[in-house]
Amino acid sequence: MQKNLTAVPHALNASQRAAHYGHRGAVLWLTGLPASGKSSLAMALEHALTTQGYSCYVLDGDNIRNGLNANLGFSPADRSENIRRVGEVAALFADAGLICITAFISPYRADRARARQSCGEAFHEIHVAADLATCESRDPKGLYKKARSGELSEFTGISAPYETPEHPQLAIDSGHESLAACVQQLVAYVARNLPLETKCAPHA
Repeated sequence: MQKNLTAVPHALNASQRAAHYGHRGAVLWLTGLPASGKSSLAMALEHALTTQGYSCYVLDGDNIRNGLNANLGFSPADRSENIRRVGEVAALFADAGLICITAFISPYRADRARARQSCGEAFHEIHVAADLATCESRDPKGLYKKARSGELSEFTGISAPYETPEHPQLAIDSGHESLAACVQQLVAYVARNLPLETKCAPHA
């Protein structure tokens, strides 16, 4: 904690934000191996939920590394800092009353636990659970091939570890089920845990 800082309270509380949006803020944290389908699922889920009336935004790994985290590499320390920053940003989205969908490998349990701590009860860990063989057979960016040849170091699943979630709130078998079926499971999970309520009309 930095010294000489004083938190400034907001004029709105969580209940008022939920009344405005029609749902509570949340972080849907999608974690899984490279090419497990996290980004595709996140973007499809954002579209599906928005169509139903939810207010959502996706934080995607590659997108964040092109901006906010452009100064970070893929060493264990940089990976941890990458997830630390994302966890803090996602917590702000949830506090604002939005549903923040994150798509990050986030390979280390300790880093995901720290993100959960930042987000509190708003955090929902979702394991996109395609197995390594399936992910490697997809290899849409050719990264597994580069990792196998030694051209790419510190690659999760090959030369760097992935620590599988032990108790995720939801596990999606993206290796054997279609994108549409996986999205349907995610939408059903959100409907159960973050049901839409009647939005309050804005004041004139």
